[in-house]
Formats: sequence, structure tokens, C-alpha cells
Amino acid sequence: MSIITISRGSYSRGKQIAEKLAERLGYECLSRDILLETSDHFNIPEVKLIRAIHDAPSVLDRFSYGKQRYINYIREQFLSRIQNDNVVYHGLAGHFFVQGISNVMKVRIIANLEDRIKEEMARERISENAARQLLTRDDEERRKWSMSLYGIDTKSPELYDIVLHIDNIRMDDTVDILENLAKRTCFQSTPESKLMLKDSYLAAKAQCMMFETYPAATVKCKSGVAYVNVNTTLSMEAEVSDKVKDILTGIPDINDVYVNVVPIDIY
Repeated sequence: MSIITISRGSYSRGKQIAEKLAERLGYECLSRDILLETSDHFNIPEVKLIRAIHDAPSVLDRFSYGKQRYINYIREQFLSRIQNDNVVYHGLAGHFFVQGISNVMKVRIIANLEDRIKEEMARERISENAARQLLTRDDEERRKWSMSLYGIDTKSPELYDIVLHIDNIRMDDTVDILENLAKRTCFQSTPESKLMLKDSYLAAKAQCMMFETYPAATVKCKSGVAYVNVNTTLSMEAEVSDKVKDILTGIPDINDVYVNVVPIDIY
């Protein structure tokens, strides 16, 4: 039992690889439909959010705490969907939310630019030069998106357990490699990895529940205990602590809550 996240560029065949791999393993395959679920939180048409995914995320700047709001909700949605393992996820920045969790296999798929250009030309019926410009711009916008929101460069190999170049290694070969790797002991669930995954989800859910009241608060969970940092004045410490605990009572699996008030200078 494992979780696989696949980071990919446009027209790199990462989607097809993810779907074939999930079918081969008998896993659920998740894609950026998770992202669409967050659109309700922004009250904007889904098409605009989809476009924002491909562009630098300036659209989120129109909202108060827009970027943090987006990160909170996409993190909660993503983690909620992988709690039971046996998932292949392909999309932006899934690996960002599961760093340090041992049973998650983090994969990067890349393809030759010239092959991608040919596919883009056929798909969009455009010239080679136009296809090259579109793909180059799209790659840069995806990199800007990840850098702006998460502070990570999707091209960095350090983020992944394996990087596969679709060239001599073709698509079916890639699926074979990933299937065999996913079955190795190092990527199987353990009680420790399950607890870490659950704690990550609880922290994400708690942060979402607190966001409208305390948008700058941060939450971490360990063994079902939530540790919350909130910026406020010392005079409000008791009131804020009680309010945070009231908010988080709505999460049954959180056993206890510790609130740390970070004093702010009101002058």
C-alpha cells in the first residue's frame, strides 16, 4: 500500500502514465479535479481558477490572504483524498504536502521539448514556432506558480524519489519501472507513516476551520494533538485561546489543543 505523486509538464504524457499506473496497481487515480473543488472558496468561475493554474497566480492576489487561502484549502482537499493510501495523484505540487512521509513515492516525469512541440502542433494545429513559444511560456508559468505559492522549483530533482525522462524510456517502460518501485518495502505503509499522514490532514483541516477568524494562524499536529500559533496581543491571550479551542472541537480526531500566542506590537 503506497501513495504516488507525479509531477509533470504539459504534454509530457504524465497523465497517461498516471492513469496506466493506477490501473496496473488497482489504485485510485486523482488529478486536478481536486483543484476545482477549491473554486467555491474563491467565488470565481472554475475556468478562471483553471487559467490561474497555468498562469502566475496573480488572480489570487485579488483576495485577502488569497495565496494562503488557496494553499490551505488545496492542502486539506489533497490530504483528505489520500488518507487510505493506494492513490496515484498527478498534478501541481502534490509532493509539496507530503514531504517526509515515507510511503509516498514522489515522481517527476519530463519529456523532450521537440516531442512536446510536435504533439502541441498536432493538437492545436499551429506552427512549430508558435508551439515552441506556448510550451516555453507554459513551463515558465508553472515554475512561477510553484515558486510563488510554495517556494519550490518543480524542476529541482531533490524534491523527488525518481525523475524519469520519456525518451529512450518510453511510456510503457515508465509504467513498468514505477509499478515495480511502488511495490518495494520502502514505499509501503507503516503505522508511523499512517500517523504522520493523519496528523498532516488534521493540521490542514484545523487550519482551514480557523482561517476566517485567524487567517495568519499556523497549526501542526502530532499524535492527534494540535499545536496552534496565533498572533495577537497578550491582553487577548485567554480569549483567543478559548476561541481557538472552541473552533477545533469540531474535529473529533483532535484529542487536545495547545495555543501559543505570539505577541504583536500594537504601536
